[in-house]
Amino acid sequence: MKTERRVIPIKVEARSTLTPQDDAAVRTVINKMQDMPGALLPILHGVQDALGYVPKDAIPVIAQALNLSRAEVHGVVSFYHWYRQEKPGEHVIHLCRAEACQSRGAVALEAHAKAKLGVDFHGTSSDGRYTLEPAYCLGNCALSPAVMIDGELYGRVSPQRFDTLLEKTAEEAAS
Repeated sequence: MKTERRVIPIKVEARSTLTPQDDAAVRTVINKMQDMPGALLPILHGVQDALGYVPKDAIPVIAQALNLSRAEVHGVVSFYHWYRQEKPGEHVIHLCRAEACQSRGAVALEAHAKAKLGVDFHGTSSDGRYTLEPAYCLGNCALSPAVMIDGELYGRVSPQRFDTLLEKTAEEAAS
């Protein structure tokens, strides 16, 4: 009796969607940091600093360099809220959601910001200009509610002041 051999298909990896410049940036960060103790987090921060996010196609490159599985690297990227997996808008807005800010009007500010930008947290406005991110403390509790726009911290932000800050950001970008 002759037995039939079953052929098991091999999954072929899709090619990377990283541009040559982005691939070079990822590899530069890895080369600088891979020998550090606990290098994964610094590498992820470095990639996000360089590209604005951690692209999914950077995960296998990082995993291979650190002798980790892709699942381990992806698990870290998806666990920490700080890492973005999608390209952000031109301007990144972090809105503080900590208790001190909530007690001083951050809930109303959050509702206003979401309505004004037309997005939820982790979303980018339809014009690609603004990405709204939650923050769980910006360290500006005495001047709450706090917002950070492109790394610049603002305190006592009301919905009206939020609109003014957006206008200021747009004017600065235009000049």
